[in-house]
Amino acid sequence: MRPWATLLGIILGSTVALFAGLAMTLIVYLLLPEFHDRLAGEFRPLLIAVGWAASLAGLSAVAFTGELKRRPWRRATQGGLLLLLVAFGWSYWPG
Repeated sequence: MRPWATLLGIILGSTVALFAGLAMTLIVYLLLPEFHDRLAGEFRPLLIAVGWAASLAGLSAVAFTGELKRRPWRRATQGGLLLLLVAFGWSYWPG
């Protein structure tokens, strides 16, 4: 396997795991209506995090597939993934 494809595969696996964990947390939140009042302040940040994770997982899957199949658009998706990762890091950076 090519090193760049390996790195993209690691990013893909990590983002899918992040998305799955956040999605399961959201499901548990929705299945426990008796705690909605106590957790109301956490619902919006959770939805935002699920959105970030879904977009990262989706774009990394496209970038990984493009790299494996050597598609001509693969560099554009990899650049988009890099920008999205920087934006994600910037938005969650403390301070």
